[in-house]
Amino acid sequence: MSADPGLFGPRSVTWQVHSDPVMWIAGVRALWLQALHPVAVRGVMINSSFRKDPWGRLMRTADFVGTLSYATTEAAEAAGARVRRIHRRLGVDDPELLLWVHCAETDSYLSVARRSGIPFTDALADRYVDEHRTSARLVGLDPATVPGSTAALAAYFETVRPRLEVGADARTVEDFLRRPPVKPALVPAREVIWRRVAALAYDTLPPYAHALYGRPAPPQETVTRRLVTTADLLRRIPARLRWRLPPRHILRAMERLGPGTRPDPYTCPAPYPLSEPASILEEPEKA
Repeated sequence: MSADPGLFGPRSVTWQVHSDPVMWIAGVRALWLQALHPVAVRGVMINSSFRKDPWGRLMRTADFVGTLSYATTEAAEAAGARVRRIHRRLGVDDPELLLWVHCAETDSYLSVARRSGIPFTDALADRYVDEHRTSARLVGLDPATVPGSTAALAAYFETVRPRLEVGADARTVEDFLRRPPVKPALVPAREVIWRRVAALAYDTLPPYAHALYGRPAPPQETVTRRLVTTADLLRRIPARLRWRLPPRHILRAMERLGPGTRPDPYTCPAPYPLSEPASILEEPEKA
């Protein structure tokens, strides 16, 4: 029997794109965006460990996304079941709130990836959004109610925008993202690295989000250039070194499925024999 490719597998857009280090910036952007829904962020502040252990919550979220992207089907389904149990216990399993969190994440991952230089086609962007209806199912949503294309995702945000605002809970999240609590020895790293990452993630938000937070939106062309430059620097760190950091989802997936399944955001495979890779992502222009 062949090894289990997991929920998405090496032929998916998700498998390729989620390996890129720019996803960390995308994850922070998702937090900025999610905080704009007053009911959703209230549930986070009341029922979760965000106030007591914000770093731990961030790491658990990152681990969950990595499990869904690269672990076995059994492991992903088990992780989804745990999340659904937690949501039920805490009373935050309202489909409207789950849909907001899901769409904010999907939009953030896709937007940052595309603007950072990964050469998506429109068809691949739609494919990525559609793939993540699988993720939506695991957190308790009916996939039929979840946007399956970029157009459907944009339409969803148009409908939900009148309900968004920046209240006290959003400001608490903002304070954490701009200046998270760290041990004294880590303060220099926070000032040099984290604050720049958080600020860049904030700048990539859509104009309506900047208006709600009460700050003028920076020129989007400038933000995109900064994002491309930052992404290029992150990508200079060897992948094998980045992927060795816990929880090592990508390396474990490659051990399970073979070195030919190594993810690469610039080569998103169509259905083909793994021994004959072919890119369906647009090739970047040569200098």
